[in-house]
Amino acid sequence: MLIGYARVSTPEQDLTLQLDALRQAGCERCFSDKASGAKISRPGLVEAISYARAGDVLVVWKLDRLGRTMKGLVDLAAELEEKGIGLRSITDGIDTSGTAGRLVFNILAAMAQMERELVKERTTAALEVARRRGRFGGRKSVMTDDRRNAAESLLKTQMTPREIAGAIGVSLSTFYRHFPGK
Repeated sequence: MLIGYARVSTPEQDLTLQLDALRQAGCERCFSDKASGAKISRPGLVEAISYARAGDVLVVWKLDRLGRTMKGLVDLAAELEEKGIGLRSITDGIDTSGTAGRLVFNILAAMAQMERELVKERTTAALEVARRRGRFGGRKSVMTDDRRNAAESLLKTQMTPREIAGAIGVSLSTFYRHFPGK
């Protein structure tokens, strides 16, 4: 039996492309997660592996959907092999049932880890440049001085926090972050 697994990193991302590809590849059952590939324990992946039996094949759209670290991917491949479960990646053309497939898997697993490390290095470098330029933290706050002053004036009226947030153009959570206890 072919068992599909799909993953996206954030809740805003869509699984449709992967799920469609898995069904087209013949997967009878599909599992999914909306979580970082760096996380070791993902409920959908755990469920997919628990569901699979010896002789089944776990199918993914792309190898990096399984994980981002070399160790994690190699450990997962070893776990699947131990249980007699194959691994196939549609986009990467990998099938671990043969020697060549296992070699390609290990090469691509190393590349997935390298990509993750490169992203991390670029992010760290960009944050360092920002710090040197006097910027600390992430995005600029939407609570400008003008909005803060307007909110302080409106707090003296009978308006509710929700009404004030709407009037100054910020979310209620942003309002409470800047005016805790109101």
